[in-house]
Amino acid sequence: MRKIGVLTSGGDASGMNPCIRGVVRAATQEELEVVGIRRGYAGLIEQDIQPMDASSVSGIICQGGTILKTARSDYFMQQEGQRKAVDNIRKMGIDALVVIGGDGSFKGAKMLDEVWGVPTVGIPATIDNDIWGTDFTIGFMSAVNTALEAIDKIRDTATSHNRLFLIEVMGRTSGFIALWAGVAGGAEDIVIPEIPTNLDSICAKLEEGRRRGKTSSIMVVAEGDEAGNAFEIASKIEQTIHYEVRVAVLGHMQRGGAPGVWDRILGMKLGKGAVDVICEGKRNVMVGLVNGKIKVSPIEDSWKRKKEIDLELYRLNQIMAT
Repeated sequence: MRKIGVLTSGGDASGMNPCIRGVVRAATQEELEVVGIRRGYAGLIEQDIQPMDASSVSGIICQGGTILKTARSDYFMQQEGQRKAVDNIRKMGIDALVVIGGDGSFKGAKMLDEVWGVPTVGIPATIDNDIWGTDFTIGFMSAVNTALEAIDKIRDTATSHNRLFLIEVMGRTSGFIALWAGVAGGAEDIVIPEIPTNLDSICAKLEEGRRRGKTSSIMVVAEGDEAGNAFEIASKIEQTIHYEVRVAVLGHMQRGGAPGVWDRILGMKLGKGAVDVICEGKRNVMVGLVNGKIKVSPIEDSWKRKKEIDLELYRLNQIMAT
């Protein structure tokens, strides 16, 4: 093992840069050469690379996004695209590849390893926190803190105008951001795809609160909920109980900004963990953090096994919101 490559793929997440820093500096300690591949698998196909050393990652620990850029590549999903990528890997003398991203990125890593014989190690980075094999993914906590800050500010407006606000957060089919931000923000209700949404029950709860003198409320809605997006849910509530409703969609702002303390530390830990795993000769695996310890699992488990949401946290909010 002489040279490793590192790339970021899929959606960006705060903490990717500390992770890149962790990979590069841990590899340097092991006297490995490192190259950064820009724009994910697209950059691998186009041989868009840059040599990296300890000084090249100075000052990036506090930066959001990813200095290596990221992209999705449909061409890489074709055999011809994969062949070009592998030819470039061999031409550049890369002995192993570190892939920082989500389950879609890991499927590409698995293909490179099993079909083309390129050793790969995955590091979970997605704000959705929906990857099995790690307690937290890089970017999740920073996204939650961004959502929480918005919830706190919107509550001031909701209180001033006696309104119900529906705040839609990201999460695809995952309610982790909505649940954590909603509980921490004191939301009156949280709507997530993991739990069937009963709009009649929600309306009854809002009416009960109004009878008790409650003049404003906050609901946090995961974008992937089966009841629809925040606008659809707001319309149904207005038609049912004639509550004045406003909607705030936080969108991509949840991905951006400087990573928080947790994502900086997590990124560096997993970056070093990936280098350790490579040096041990392991491949086609993902490194995660479980109960504070680095855990190595088969990379396909990241999408084949479902990460369960904390239902106790959901029940806690139901009690706190009464």
